[in-house]
Amino acid sequence: MSDEPIIQVEGLGKRYSLRHNRPERYTTLRDVIADKAKRLFRPNGGGSKLQTPGSERPSKEDFWALRNVSFEVRQGEVVGIIGRNGAGKSTLLKILSRITEPTEGKVTLRGRVASLLEVGTGFHPELTGRENIYLNGAILGMSRAEIRKKFDEIVAFAETEKFLDTPVKHYSSGMYVRLAFAVAAHLEPEILIVDEVLAVGDAEFQRKCLGKMEEASKNEGRTVLFVSHNLGAVARLCTRGLLIERGRLAADESVAGAISAYNSSIIKSSLLAPSEIDKPTICDVRVDDAELSRGNLVVSVEYRSPWKLDPLLVGIVVQNQNGGPVFGINTKMTPDLESVASASGIATLRVPDVPLHSGLYRINVWLGEKDQNYDAVMDAAVFHFVAPVGLPAGVSTDVAGNLRVKGEWSVKQQA
Repeated sequence: MSDEPIIQVEGLGKRYSLRHNRPERYTTLRDVIADKAKRLFRPNGGGSKLQTPGSERPSKEDFWALRNVSFEVRQGEVVGIIGRNGAGKSTLLKILSRITEPTEGKVTLRGRVASLLEVGTGFHPELTGRENIYLNGAILGMSRAEIRKKFDEIVAFAETEKFLDTPVKHYSSGMYVRLAFAVAAHLEPEILIVDEVLAVGDAEFQRKCLGKMEEASKNEGRTVLFVSHNLGAVARLCTRGLLIERGRLAADESVAGAISAYNSSIIKSSLLAPSEIDKPTICDVRVDDAELSRGNLVVSVEYRSPWKLDPLLVGIVVQNQNGGPVFGINTKMTPDLESVASASGIATLRVPDVPLHSGLYRINVWLGEKDQNYDAVMDAAVFHFVAPVGLPAGVSTDVAGNLRVKGEWSVKQQA
């Protein structure tokens, strides 16, 4: 394996020109008649108010979708790219896929790239599914023999056998995505780029896609860039995260750290000045990494309210990386806290020797009083837990679940 990064991005920027106050391209008969009528009632006939086409110069504004973005990706890494809508994620992927050129900066790719950015990207609507498989393979630089070798696997994965000789313009969006992903994943590119498009597929298809991307990275050494708003899928698949905010790289760290930074930015951006708060609000959520390394889960929830919450209600639900609930706990379960009335503060939950198997977990948080919820933050924090006692070889958490319980088996044989 080469020491050089397979993807190298240096000072990348993409600028678009936005035009405002664009004039109409023509004047209608209705406009002319209305203008003539108005002139009859103006002193000295007045002057025409109509704009001559092209007489008003539209103003122009530069918009930087990306600015000064730099990072490197090594072969075999699975990198999640996260951020809000309009942050610049898709623009970045289009540049890496050579669909659009950057305004400034440099991108170096050392390998074949397969990208799945939009439904039907790279497909010709008039060609059949079979023909599009060969077309996409040729675009990726595959020989006809190489495509033929993978053809049956692609069709089986996409589950489109019945429609293989039907023009893809008649496919549903789900069928489009199934076939497009199957082609991109099976024709052995060194770099696989996948955008939010997988959200079009059903749950079973998404599970298959995530499994295929895991296999491609772990067993085949391919590099995967994955953009999704499904933070659970990002946490499951990726080992590293890039957070894009307003066209700039805001974080480049472990996937749990990047997701935590993303959630913190969402919470902070929604904060109001104390005088503007009109309901109880969650301000910040943190997991104590030092305590986590000792096997304890310590979660701090900072909150503010325009009135005293009496009694204060704070609750969390811990989910596994697939979004399934593992356990939930709230302040009502601690009788000593029932009398607490507070308008602002930090509520801290401590779970000693948390009984979890190793893995990535997500936290949802609620805030309110008595039985009334006022605020909730989904995926408020993500943490990676390492159990003090690992599972035996060949046993995964997919089989064992998430809770680590003590138990003993005994077997009595019968003749």
